[in-house]
Amino acid sequence: MQREVGSLPLAPGLRARLVAAGFQTAQELLETGPCGLSKEIGISKEEALEALQVVRQECHGDAARTAGASGATRKCTALELLEEEQAQGFIITFCSALDNILGGGVQLTKITEICGAPGVGKTQLCMQLAVDVQIPECFGGVAGEAVFIDTEGSFMVDRVVDIATACVQHCQLIAEAHQEEDHLKALETFSLESILSHIYYFRCRDYIELLAQVYLLPDFLSEHSKVRLVVVDGIAFPFRHDFEDLSLRTRLLNGLAQQLIIIANDHKSAVVLTNQMTTRIGQSQSTLVPALGESWGHAATVRLIFHWDNSQRLATLYKSPSQKESTIPYHITSHGFRDVQPPAVTQNAEDTEMNPRKRPRREK
Repeated sequence: MQREVGSLPLAPGLRARLVAAGFQTAQELLETGPCGLSKEIGISKEEALEALQVVRQECHGDAARTAGASGATRKCTALELLEEEQAQGFIITFCSALDNILGGGVQLTKITEICGAPGVGKTQLCMQLAVDVQIPECFGGVAGEAVFIDTEGSFMVDRVVDIATACVQHCQLIAEAHQEEDHLKALETFSLESILSHIYYFRCRDYIELLAQVYLLPDFLSEHSKVRLVVVDGIAFPFRHDFEDLSLRTRLLNGLAQQLIIIANDHKSAVVLTNQMTTRIGQSQSTLVPALGESWGHAATVRLIFHWDNSQRLATLYKSPSQKESTIPYHITSHGFRDVQPPAVTQNAEDTEMNPRKRPRREK
């Protein structure tokens, strides 16, 4: 990142201000951050953020071109891509119906967006995933860690304790049933304290903090190589107010989406976003749609929409490159995100229909 400031694709006036303030390289700009840059050269924080996005993208492109010039460009066949895709793990949700429509769970290296109205269970699933990503490999997990970026203040530690306790108990039951050595050994380190200590929590109170956190995340992930899940709970909340310039909002969101894609691919992690719903007014009727507009809809690889049918929660797989559109019911229980249990079958006069081999009683 030793590229000179004068060669960056920024407005001439902005480049002149940077040089006059003593900035010489792109690395110095990135280390200063949006707030510091805003004060140093007398521009708004929004303009500083946009400039730093351009600088980071240029530096990333330079690194890719340098790798290509040295003959290190990655070339592979479609078969190799398929094998690599199949080798990527899934983070289970503890709801088998949801895992099935997703093809096995929340896939690593992909961006999954969960949309829905307040109270439908978006944050509950995120907290469930932050626990499930740590399940040891011998129990079918990926033995990873989680980053949880919270923009709405919805993260509840007490609730995570409930979910983590239920998860540990579930693994203990499996170990007792199978009595395998690797299961028993894994449980020695898989505990409530271990789970809580490997969820890295960040609270972002506005879009500037969110963008700064996401752009600094690659350095954090390099130091914490076991992270396999990045959650941004409330991607829309910081962008839905205090924005007069909608074109600037679109540019910032596009840069944010690009950065999240890079994080998912470079660090082999699943990125899970939650999004609010908004009302779209049509000519004849209004409908609920995910917030942030249609252009944002291209950011995620997989999009789930949570909604209500009377008192029943439903999850619809709305967008997926490999799975068909499906809708399944789910429950939020004291133990976490779970399947809807079928009603118990009672012995009654309908037994004849349930068991066709049983003779009906005839009256004489």
